[in-house]
Amino acid sequence: MEFSEVVRRRRMIRHYSDKPLPPDVIERVLASALRAPSAGFSQGWAFLALTDPADRARFWPHVPTRVEKTPTMQNAPLVVVPLAHKAAYLERYAEPDKGWQDRAEARWPAPYWYIDTGMAALLMLLTAVDEGLGACFFGIMPEHLTPFRKEFGVPEEYDPIGGITVGYRAADVPAQSGRVVERRRGVGEVVHRGRWGRHA
Repeated sequence: MEFSEVVRRRRMIRHYSDKPLPPDVIERVLASALRAPSAGFSQGWAFLALTDPADRARFWPHVPTRVEKTPTMQNAPLVVVPLAHKAAYLERYAEPDKGWQDRAEARWPAPYWYIDTGMAALLMLLTAVDEGLGACFFGIMPEHLTPFRKEFGVPEEYDPIGGITVGYRAADVPAQSGRVVERRRGVGEVVHRGRWGRHA
């Protein structure tokens, strides 16, 4: 699929069939995340991939609102939880070629460990589209993070940034709401050219 078509087709899909994914497709989706940019090539991320039905069943109680609103998300044969590892960035930038020896978090203009992990998540979403699949990124609410970590043995130094479902779209996926088209902001509205407020 042409990249422009992948971008055009990308949307959050919340309704899946229970058709299994071929193992090679799962591996391509996961491997694509490793091509994301990362500050200093820190690669401060990890990915919890849940493909076994029993493991996925253990995951869904940690996102009860998602299950309540769209129970068909549970049919997705792949759930991935991207995890950001801040320490990898602080340690990398304390190395001689970077020179921030104090590992001070205040030096960072933005928390790149979250930004880079988010970009890795986006690459998985785009790869899913390229494979002819649906995918969705969603949050794990703060009150569920501790039990989630305990359930899956996630170390404290790794922060879940959300969850991703990947699978075949259900046959009866609802049409995209017309409100989405109405609300989509155009380039002329959000791109400022040369200075703030200049759109042309």
